[in-house]
Amino acid sequence: MNSVERRAIAALSSVLGLRMFGLFLILPVLALYAGEIDGATPAMIGVALGMYGLTQALFQVPFGLLSDRFGRKPLLVAGLLLFALGSVIAARAHSIEVVILGRALQGSGAIASVVLALLADLTREEQRTKAVALVGSSIGFSFLLALMLGPILDAVIGLSGIFWSTGLLALMALPVVVWFVPAVERPSRRGDVQPAWGQVRRVLQNRQLLFMDCGILVLHMVLMAFFVAVPFALLETLELPRDRHWQVYVPVLGAAVLAMVPMLILSMVREHTFPVLRAGVAILLIASLVLLISDRNTGGLVVGLWLFFVAFTLLEALMPSLMSRLVPAQSKGTALGVYNTFQFLGVFIGGALGGWLFGHFGGSGVFIFSAVAVLVWLILVVAVPAPKLLESRTVDLENAEERDFSALVAQFRGLPGVHEVILLPGENIAYLKVDPERFHNESLSKMAGIEVQ
Repeated sequence: MNSVERRAIAALSSVLGLRMFGLFLILPVLALYAGEIDGATPAMIGVALGMYGLTQALFQVPFGLLSDRFGRKPLLVAGLLLFALGSVIAARAHSIEVVILGRALQGSGAIASVVLALLADLTREEQRTKAVALVGSSIGFSFLLALMLGPILDAVIGLSGIFWSTGLLALMALPVVVWFVPAVERPSRRGDVQPAWGQVRRVLQNRQLLFMDCGILVLHMVLMAFFVAVPFALLETLELPRDRHWQVYVPVLGAAVLAMVPMLILSMVREHTFPVLRAGVAILLIASLVLLISDRNTGGLVVGLWLFFVAFTLLEALMPSLMSRLVPAQSKGTALGVYNTFQFLGVFIGGALGGWLFGHFGGSGVFIFSAVAVLVWLILVVAVPAPKLLESRTVDLENAEERDFSALVAQFRGLPGVHEVILLPGENIAYLKVDPERFHNESLSKMAGIEVQ
């Protein structure tokens, strides 16, 4: 990577990491305030937990499209300011309705799509996958750190103080955007980066992609539903005050990551990718069942939480990578935009429905719901044949001697292992979807001036 790419990745990772850390901090503690906020019922607490997911889903694509017109940095600044405003409103709230309003504003600053687009503007094709992985790892680290620190901060500064802290984190990210994120004179509008409305129907009609979209919805739906019930389980089963919940989260999360990493490494081998995915969903189902039957059982609760975090961290890392290998090259931005929208819808549905179920049926209702949802997902993931995983190649046409693009497409399609060819004459590049077992970069050597990035 060159210096501009390193600077862009470091800056954007810190911006998105700080913002997501602020969102995740509230997960392990908000449900425990059901009796202390005016109007707070389990159902309303669930809505407050999930509300940011609904506004994220609604505003993510519009934010990305607006950034094409008005520039990336202004939209990043606007999103961070909305997040900070929502944090202030939630911090000063005396009723659950105002907390929900604050959470809605937090989510409306949907900058994830803008960060992805800006990352694409500032990185070369051959560095793009590594750049996205590094930014994604900052989100994963934020999630783990927030679950560990949330209960500790709650003991020191309380719920209002956590909301104030999240607003401060958003404001701290503003100087990074203004001074450290490199400027882009003309944002990219390429289909592999940004969503295109005309491609949404085509993406939704793709069964493989829809299968992945529904999977990420279930995963985040279960996550939010669990965080309505699990804090109370720690309080009642372990008789652990809420300021000591970190004593469970820290070792359980650490042990889960240690167990997950070998499985994630195994999934990088193409023939093991789908078996590992199926194993992750099966572990998630087992976790739901263990938590369901571990009523008043300390060992069962800890084991169930460990299994849940093993499955969640594995699937959260594996599924975006798998999506990027399944999507058509010319509509990658649209497919990933739809995928993220399903993810945030899962956040809202899980919080709202989990809260309602907890209010009417207690923790067992939440865990039964989760087990049924994951069981349906497991049946689908086992019954659906594993698709052939292809890989992408970006071909530089800048020095190509053949300028008849229709002839170039025909030549590409005639190469062994090439399944799909997308030509972008204005960009002087072509995208190839290839079978890595049959395609070799050397096969392009006969085509004068062609280089694979």
